[in-house]
Amino acid sequence: MIILKSIFISYLLALISLHVSLTKASTNGFTTDLIHRDSPQSPSYDASLSPSQRLANAFRRSIHRAQRFKPHARSTPKPELIDAHGEYLMKYSIGTPPVPSFGCLDTGSDIIWTQCKPCLKCFNQNLTLFNPKTSSTYKTIRCNTSECDSMEAGITSCSRTRKNCLYYEPYEDGSFTHGLVSTETLTFASNRGKRVISIPNVIFGCGFRNHMFFVGGESGIIGLGVGNVSLVRQLGPLAQGKFSYCLVSIVSEKSNSSKLNFGAKARVRGRGVVSTPLARKKLDTSYFVTVEGISVGNRRFKLIDDNDAAFSGYEEGNMIVDSGTTLTILPLYSYMKTVEVLNSRVKLKRIKDPQGLLDLCYFAPRKEDSKLKFPRFIFHFKGGADLKLKQDNIFVRTSNVSVCLAAQPFVFELFGIIGNLAQANFLVGFDLNRRTVSFKPTHCDNK
Repeated sequence: MIILKSIFISYLLALISLHVSLTKASTNGFTTDLIHRDSPQSPSYDASLSPSQRLANAFRRSIHRAQRFKPHARSTPKPELIDAHGEYLMKYSIGTPPVPSFGCLDTGSDIIWTQCKPCLKCFNQNLTLFNPKTSSTYKTIRCNTSECDSMEAGITSCSRTRKNCLYYEPYEDGSFTHGLVSTETLTFASNRGKRVISIPNVIFGCGFRNHMFFVGGESGIIGLGVGNVSLVRQLGPLAQGKFSYCLVSIVSEKSNSSKLNFGAKARVRGRGVVSTPLARKKLDTSYFVTVEGISVGNRRFKLIDDNDAAFSGYEEGNMIVDSGTTLTILPLYSYMKTVEVLNSRVKLKRIKDPQGLLDLCYFAPRKEDSKLKFPRFIFHFKGGADLKLKQDNIFVRTSNVSVCLAAQPFVFELFGIIGNLAQANFLVGFDLNRRTVSFKPTHCDNK
């Protein structure tokens, strides 16, 4: 009896502690770690690969991922078996008792999903599969309800019994997830693991048929897009429609984690902040912004040729801010203008990329890094905001003797992507209520 009483008291104190933590968190927001999939902290880390091989793999995923944003992408799946769903992993737990999970963070997706038992068709994952039968907080969602209809990013239907809500989400590369639309408690570590934030009744996909090209570290996807069931939307008052991240460059020699912030913690303010409106698009899942021009050195030019823009309708929302794409992807017109300016200003010898992936590379031995100086690169956003990239944001070392432009052209497409290399060492903040995105130069290694 004494033991039972002691257990009950401990349980009661834990509930009180959790309530206090959540109350404080709902005012202050919270911060959690983001782990790059190629870092030593990642469950997908392959120690046998060299830094240049990991970089090459990130570039391949980047080029492949760019295809998903094309309007016709789903009708033309690519044969390459490459996982291009995102570059950063978020550690969290699901259910009661909590089961550890790694979600691939995707700012171009709305839904949250994880693999579930019984898995009728699943990819291999290193972590234990979530078993909804062992969780006291798991609930399925009925058909013909607002919760079922809320998953607009995927396709919902009713089960054979006409009772439960099902979802099916296909991706352009031929991968997919299929399962039950459900609710569950998600738990996140905050403040370097010193605090735990538990969020009840999160709508998610419990996938029992999943075909993905993950390598074993991931359990599913955490959608951080603009839709109703993305993580930032479902956090409600805790996030207040705001999130930000500070990405450590993937070429950094430090192994610090990147940071993901929600709510009050996500504010981007102070000296050096530039902000621009988020554009409204028909497929309003990703974060579209309007780039009115690009400067390379003292030359400024438009993102898209006037003759193309006149009939394309791509003047507004012509770039996507995406953490899951590594390279910067430019429409062919602005890419060729960038190359033209660099060829006239950079006096280094042009060479082929040793990795065979990037187009514009220069002979530059590593020992001369301190002497390298390339023309400045600026994105001119709508509203007068100028995003001035650092040299490491737009040029990348691909070998001991080569430095390349970390950009690729989008042939026949009239929009582009600002990738995570360009965003590294900026605090990037999204305010879904005000519909703005902000950038502040920051040393993310020190966060």
